Amino acid sequence: MPEKSQKIRKAILPVAGFGTRFLPATKAQPKEMLPVVDKPVVQYIVEDLAAAGIEEVIFITGRGKRALEDHFDTSYELEDTLVQKNKTELLASVKNIPNLARFSYVRQKTPRGNGDALLQAAHLINNEPVLVVFGDCLYDAEVSTVRQLLDAYEKFQGPIIGLTEIPKEDVSKFGVVAGNKIDDKYLEITKFVEKPKMEDAPSNIVAPGMYILTPEIFEMLEEVDKSGKEGELGLDDAFNAMLARDKKIYGCLLDGEWLDTGDKFSFIKATIHMGLKHPEVGEKLAEYLKSLKG
Repeated sequence: MPEKSQKIRKAILPVAGFGTRFLPATKAQPKEMLPVVDKPVVQYIVEDLAAAGIEEVIFITGRGKRALEDHFDTSYELEDTLVQKNKTELLASVKNIPNLARFSYVRQKTPRGNGDALLQAAHLINNEPVLVVFGDCLYDAEVSTVRQLLDAYEKFQGPIIGLTEIPKEDVSKFGVVAGNKIDDKYLEITKFVEKPKMEDAPSNIVAPGMYILTPEIFEMLEEVDKSGKEGELGLDDAFNAMLARDKKIYGCLLDGEWLDTGDKFSFIKATIHMGLKHPEVGEKLAEYLKSLKG
């Protein structure tokens, strides 16, 4: 188990998926680059990471994800154009993006599941605890969900699964947990089931895609992978291997509004939610939505 003084400095963002739910929009661009108002989803996530003190962001990418690298790089031509047009505010917003963190990119060669994706970055972790956020996991929270997970790690010094409660009829889309309640915010996980049928789900508490993983999790993933497992290698395989050995895994119920951007309808809702809070368009959008009521 890591020492208490060990600071979490790195985050992994697995973004290698094809985004088939958003075709044809994602035929030539990553789904993580789809804009919510005026920023791509992934930028909101990276900004939260940076604000919480994360220094390095490791993207697990695949084919067709070059736009991600370009977005978090410097664009000299664009910056020069903005300077010439005296668009100082836009210039500042663009110039800040590459400075949010240090960025690394590792490619997942074949789509073998999120566990395999994480193993592609294992050599960059150096036996440290690491934050993992999936590229469609957007939250609107007073205290960022990244900060909430880091605080949970400080408290328990073990693997943390970010959790939220959803309607029981939706559990088949997510990893579902059961656990023993520590208090109103924290659980000790006893069971993790990936995308169960509604009638088989142990609860309606699910993992939206935010974790703190310790080196043990990577060891378990490697062990399961070397065991000759067929099909995709998932984080659930590592979690269940740990639980089978009576290892502790904790859950943190996240405060805030989860803006799932994993399907079309949820993405539209997230855009409306963030649009209403946007200083440039919020008032106009609110008036427009009222006009639709009749």
